[in-house]
Amino acid sequence: MSKITEIVTERIQPVVEAEGCELVDVEYKKALGEWNLTVYIYTEAGVSLDDCERVHRAIDPVLDELDPTEGAAYILNVSSPGLDRPIVTPRDFERARGTKVSVGLYAKRDGKKKFEGILVGCVDNCVEIDVGNNKTIKFEREQVAVVKPVIEF
Repeated sequence: MSKITEIVTERIQPVVEAEGCELVDVEYKKALGEWNLTVYIYTEAGVSLDDCERVHRAIDPVLDELDPTEGAAYILNVSSPGLDRPIVTPRDFERARGTKVSVGLYAKRDGKKKFEGILVGCVDNCVEIDVGNNKTIKFEREQVAVVKPVIEF
């Protein structure tokens, strides 16, 4: 996490929560030649455009006062993280328990870098999935590049 995203996260989290949403992530990156500060929010009922607008209006003056980019221009976006967003936080893992996930590794294990199964949980810095046939696999967090839900239609 960059210094800008750390500062922004710390400062806006209580504001986002006061608006009835959970702060999922903050990104600061260049897209199409412009710097974007994107705030991802979540609610149990799903994120609506009204939620995004309400949070945007609430955090905008806080960010103006904070000036996290020290005067550099950026575009502020407030968004839903999407259905296939990575599972990162302890709360994410708790919500995703019992659902099908894909685990991507930095290095091959048993000849593969990608595993799918039902998420058992993330305990003691290990991600555990049930791959069927009464078999579970544990991955140390430092081995895991990404955990994402598997979206099936």
